[in-house]
Amino acid sequence: MNFLAHLHLAHLADSSLSGNLLADFVRGNPGDAYPAEVVDGIRLHRRIDALTDNLPEVKEAREWFRPQTRRVAPITLDVMWDHFLSRHWQQLSPEMPLPDFIRYAHSQVSVILPDAPPRFVNLNNYLWSERWLERYQEMAFIQRVLNGMASRRPKLDALRDSWYDLDAHYAALEQRFWQFYPRMMRQAKNKQL
Repeated sequence: MNFLAHLHLAHLADSSLSGNLLADFVRGNPGDAYPAEVVDGIRLHRRIDALTDNLPEVKEAREWFRPQTRRVAPITLDVMWDHFLSRHWQQLSPEMPLPDFIRYAHSQVSVILPDAPPRFVNLNNYLWSERWLERYQEMAFIQRVLNGMASRRPKLDALRDSWYDLDAHYAALEQRFWQFYPRMMRQAKNKQL
Protein backbone atom coordinates (compact mmCIF):
# COMPACT_ATOMS: atom_id res chain seq x y z
CA MET A 1 0.00 0.00 0.00
CA ASN A 2 1.07 3.52 -0.67
CA PHE A 3 -0.03 6.85 0.83
CA LEU A 4 -3.72 6.87 -0.07
CA ALA A 5 -4.44 3.29 0.96
CA HIS A 6 -2.62 3.70 4.26
CA LEU A 7 -4.57 6.85 5.05
CA HIS A 8 -7.84 5.23 4.01
CA LEU A 9 -7.33 2.06 6.05
CA ALA A 10 -6.16 4.11 9.04
CA HIS A 11 -9.33 6.18 8.83
CA LEU A 12 -11.49 3.04 8.68
CA ALA A 13 -9.63 1.59 11.66
CA ASP A 14 -9.92 4.84 13.69
CA SER A 15 -6.13 5.00 13.77
CA SER A 16 -3.81 7.99 13.56
CA LEU A 17 -3.57 9.16 9.96
CA SER A 18 -0.42 11.06 10.92
CA GLY A 19 1.27 7.93 12.26
CA ASN A 20 0.26 5.87 9.25
CA LEU A 21 1.70 8.40 6.81
CA LEU A 22 4.81 9.01 8.92
CA ALA A 23 5.68 5.31 9.32
CA ASP A 24 7.99 5.00 6.29
CA PHE A 25 10.14 7.77 7.76
CA VAL A 26 10.58 6.13 11.17
CA ARG A 27 13.11 3.38 11.87
CA GLY A 28 13.11 1.07 14.87
CA ASN A 29 10.94 1.54 17.93
CA PRO A 30 8.98 4.81 17.67
CA GLY A 31 7.76 4.58 21.29
CA ASP A 32 10.01 7.24 22.79
CA ALA A 33 9.85 9.75 19.97
CA TYR A 34 6.11 10.17 19.30
CA PRO A 35 2.79 10.36 21.15
CA ALA A 36 1.01 7.04 21.78
CA GLU A 37 -1.64 7.57 19.09
CA VAL A 38 1.01 8.31 16.44
CA VAL A 39 2.97 5.24 17.55
CA ASP A 40 -0.18 3.12 17.18
CA GLY A 41 -0.58 4.51 13.65
CA ILE A 42 3.03 3.67 12.79
CA ARG A 43 2.52 0.13 14.04
CA LEU A 44 -0.72 -0.25 12.07
CA HIS A 45 1.12 0.88 8.92
CA ARG A 46 3.78 -1.76 9.51
CA ARG A 47 1.18 -4.50 10.05
CA ILE A 48 -0.63 -3.46 6.85
CA ASP A 49 2.65 -3.61 4.89
CA ALA A 50 3.45 -7.08 6.22
CA LEU A 51 -0.08 -8.31 5.57
CA THR A 52 -0.23 -6.90 2.05
CA ASP A 53 3.16 -8.32 1.06
CA ASN A 54 1.98 -11.79 2.07
CA LEU A 55 -1.44 -11.77 0.41
CA PRO A 56 -1.74 -14.51 -2.24
CA GLU A 57 -3.12 -11.98 -4.73
CA VAL A 58 -0.10 -9.71 -4.26
CA LYS A 59 2.39 -12.58 -4.41
CA GLU A 60 0.78 -13.70 -7.66
CA ALA A 61 0.94 -10.17 -9.11
CA ARG A 62 4.67 -9.92 -8.32
CA GLU A 63 5.27 -12.96 -10.53
CA TRP A 64 3.88 -11.08 -13.54
CA PHE A 65 6.85 -8.72 -13.52
CA ARG A 66 9.73 -9.41 -15.87
CA PRO A 67 13.01 -10.64 -14.34
CA GLN A 68 14.63 -7.21 -14.70
CA THR A 69 11.83 -5.48 -12.74
CA ARG A 70 10.71 -8.19 -10.30
CA ARG A 71 12.98 -6.82 -7.56
CA VAL A 72 11.04 -3.53 -7.52
CA ALA A 73 7.62 -5.14 -8.02
CA PRO A 74 6.54 -4.61 -4.38
CA ILE A 75 7.14 -0.85 -4.65
CA THR A 76 5.48 -0.61 -8.05
CA LEU A 77 2.46 -2.56 -6.84
CA ASP A 78 2.08 -0.34 -3.77
CA VAL A 79 1.73 2.66 -6.08
CA MET A 80 -0.63 0.76 -8.36
CA TRP A 81 -2.98 -0.18 -5.52
CA ASP A 82 -3.30 3.54 -4.80
CA HIS A 83 -4.17 4.08 -8.46
CA PHE A 84 -7.08 1.65 -8.23
CA LEU A 85 -8.23 3.06 -4.88
CA SER A 86 -8.21 6.61 -6.22
CA ARG A 87 -9.91 5.54 -9.43
CA HIS A 88 -12.64 3.56 -7.66
CA TRP A 89 -12.96 5.72 -4.55
CA GLN A 90 -16.64 6.52 -5.14
CA GLN A 91 -17.52 2.81 -5.16
CA LEU A 92 -15.37 1.97 -2.15
CA SER A 93 -16.10 4.96 0.09
CA PRO A 94 -19.24 6.69 -1.16
CA GLU A 95 -19.87 8.27 2.25
CA MET A 96 -16.99 10.74 1.77
CA PRO A 97 -15.91 12.02 -1.66
CA LEU A 98 -12.20 11.76 -2.32
CA PRO A 99 -11.54 15.54 -2.25
CA ASP A 100 -13.23 15.73 1.18
CA PHE A 101 -11.21 12.80 2.47
CA ILE A 102 -7.99 14.38 1.23
CA ARG A 103 -8.79 17.66 2.99
CA TYR A 104 -9.57 15.71 6.17
CA ALA A 105 -6.36 13.65 5.91
CA HIS A 106 -4.29 16.77 5.28
CA SER A 107 -5.73 18.46 8.37
CA GLN A 108 -4.89 15.38 10.46
CA VAL A 109 -1.33 15.03 9.18
CA SER A 110 -0.44 18.75 9.35
CA VAL A 111 -0.68 18.66 13.14
CA ILE A 112 2.58 16.69 13.46
CA LEU A 113 4.58 18.50 10.78
CA PRO A 114 6.34 20.96 13.13
CA ASP A 115 8.02 18.05 14.95
CA ALA A 116 8.38 15.66 12.00
CA PRO A 117 11.60 14.57 10.23
CA PRO A 118 12.65 16.97 7.43
CA ARG A 119 12.17 14.32 4.71
CA PHE A 120 8.59 13.80 5.86
CA VAL A 121 7.94 17.55 5.86
CA ASN A 122 9.40 17.74 2.35
CA LEU A 123 7.12 14.93 1.15
CA ASN A 124 4.11 16.73 2.59
CA ASN A 125 5.03 19.93 0.78
CA TYR A 126 4.48 18.10 -2.52
CA LEU A 127 1.87 15.50 -1.59
CA TRP A 128 -0.87 17.99 -0.82
CA SER A 129 -0.01 20.97 -3.02
CA GLU A 130 0.44 18.85 -6.15
CA ARG A 131 -2.68 16.76 -5.38
CA TRP A 132 -0.88 13.41 -5.60
CA LEU A 133 -3.68 11.40 -3.99
CA GLU A 134 -6.22 12.53 -6.57
CA ARG A 135 -3.77 12.33 -9.44
CA TYR A 136 -3.06 8.67 -8.69
CA GLN A 137 -6.17 8.12 -10.85
CA GLU A 138 -4.07 8.98 -13.93
CA MET A 139 -1.74 6.29 -15.22
CA ALA A 140 0.51 9.00 -16.64
CA PHE A 141 0.96 10.26 -13.07
CA ILE A 142 1.76 6.75 -11.85
CA GLN A 143 4.52 6.60 -14.46
CA ARG A 144 5.79 9.99 -13.26
CA VAL A 145 5.81 8.77 -9.63
CA LEU A 146 7.82 5.67 -10.55
CA ASN A 147 10.28 7.75 -12.59
CA GLY A 148 10.62 10.20 -9.70
CA MET A 149 11.44 7.44 -7.23
CA ALA A 150 13.97 5.99 -9.67
CA SER A 151 15.62 9.40 -10.07
CA ARG A 152 15.95 9.91 -6.33
CA ARG A 153 17.28 6.41 -5.65
CA PRO A 154 19.56 5.02 -8.36
CA LYS A 155 19.34 1.52 -6.84
CA LEU A 156 15.68 1.58 -7.82
CA ASP A 157 16.24 2.52 -11.45
CA ALA A 158 14.23 -0.56 -12.54
CA LEU A 159 11.11 1.31 -11.38
CA ARG A 160 11.20 3.19 -14.69
CA ASP A 161 10.75 -0.04 -16.64
CA SER A 162 8.22 -1.52 -14.22
CA TRP A 163 5.67 0.76 -15.84
CA TYR A 164 5.50 -1.70 -18.74
CA ASP A 165 4.60 -4.55 -16.40
CA LEU A 166 1.71 -2.51 -15.03
CA ASP A 167 0.52 -1.67 -18.50
CA ALA A 168 0.75 -5.28 -19.70
CA HIS A 169 -1.20 -6.65 -16.72
CA TYR A 170 -3.51 -3.76 -15.95
CA ALA A 171 -6.82 -5.69 -16.07
CA ALA A 172 -5.48 -8.60 -14.02
CA LEU A 173 -4.01 -6.22 -11.42
CA GLU A 174 -7.32 -4.42 -11.14
CA GLN A 175 -9.07 -7.75 -10.62
CA ARG A 176 -6.62 -8.70 -7.84
CA PHE A 177 -7.16 -5.31 -6.18
CA TRP A 178 -10.91 -5.97 -6.06
CA GLN A 179 -10.22 -9.39 -4.54
CA PHE A 180 -8.19 -8.17 -1.57
CA TYR A 181 -8.82 -4.48 -0.89
CA PRO A 182 -12.49 -4.68 0.15
CA ARG A 183 -11.46 -7.51 2.49
CA MET A 184 -8.80 -5.24 4.03
CA MET A 185 -11.39 -2.49 4.42
CA ARG A 186 -13.61 -4.87 6.40
CA GLN A 187 -10.65 -5.91 8.53
CA ALA A 188 -9.83 -2.26 9.23
CA LYS A 189 -13.42 -1.48 10.25
CA ASN A 190 -13.45 -4.54 12.51
CA LYS A 191 -10.06 -3.62 14.05
CA GLN A 192 -8.52 -6.82 12.67
CA LEU A 193 -5.45 -5.33 11.00
